[in-house]
Amino acid sequence: MRQVSRLPACLYMSSPKIVYSKNYYVDIGQHVFPTIKYRLIHKKLIEEDGFKETDFIEPNPATDADILLVHTREYLDKLKDGTLTQSEIMTLELPYSEELVRASYLCAGGTIEAARVALREGVGIHVGGGFHHAFHDHGEGFCVLNDIGIGIRKMQELEKINKAFVIDCDLHQGNGTAAIFKDDDSVFTFSMHQESNYPFFKPKSSMDLGLRDRIKDDEYLGHLRKNVPEIISRFKPELIVYVAGADPYKEDILGNLSLSIDGLKKRDRIVFEYAKNYGIPIVSVLAGGYAMDYNDTVKIHYNTVMTGLGRE
Repeated sequence: MRQVSRLPACLYMSSPKIVYSKNYYVDIGQHVFPTIKYRLIHKKLIEEDGFKETDFIEPNPATDADILLVHTREYLDKLKDGTLTQSEIMTLELPYSEELVRASYLCAGGTIEAARVALREGVGIHVGGGFHHAFHDHGEGFCVLNDIGIGIRKMQELEKINKAFVIDCDLHQGNGTAAIFKDDDSVFTFSMHQESNYPFFKPKSSMDLGLRDRIKDDEYLGHLRKNVPEIISRFKPELIVYVAGADPYKEDILGNLSLSIDGLKKRDRIVFEYAKNYGIPIVSVLAGGYAMDYNDTVKIHYNTVMTGLGRE
């Protein structure tokens, strides 16, 4: 691959478009995963901050060839043909439908597009994505396709980057992403998560930081400040993929960490500032969020978007 140079810090002064599609919403019935959140974030950006529809990019769905950069042909065929076993659907923890598969293709395409924006503008914001529990050969934990892996592999295939750094700040360990990039020296996977939570089998990331229950803002942010710059300095990535889960929030019903909304906003600021200061393009994906009041989840994700764009 060709040598990829660092971005000048001044490039981050621009206002990149936001990648989003209304078709990320899928009716999955009474379910803890609020797929309506994507539309609500979009609505909030327009109604409260003056964004226009022209500020958003509608992504194209990923192609089969894109998905096969990460996933097996057998798994892809099962998704397309609707032949997942009952056990596989139970592991996925989502009701199977053609609409779900279409949305997953589209969301994978959204992360590819956001990576392109990041490499062009410095920051790529995806109001979607972060499905880090999907493995090569199956989906699990609400994740059908691993858009993180697909986005990175696509940029490598296009020779846009050599090395990528995944900063996974979702509450749950990024098991699928860890497995996909196992023994791959071109991708550093860093997962900072609640240790005593799903997934109960955690494939080894390049670095896992399993946090004790009820950790609060200051301790959490201290771990981030200690580890991220050390990894960047040592690994020298050419793209950062930031998995900005909303579920470390203290009111999340699937979690047991104790971060405040303000603490999560500070987390976002730290990550985006490291990317800017080191001159590394960064793409942000939303991942999970299951607050008792889903408006809190929307607020946390909205803050990530605004922080990434430098408009907090």
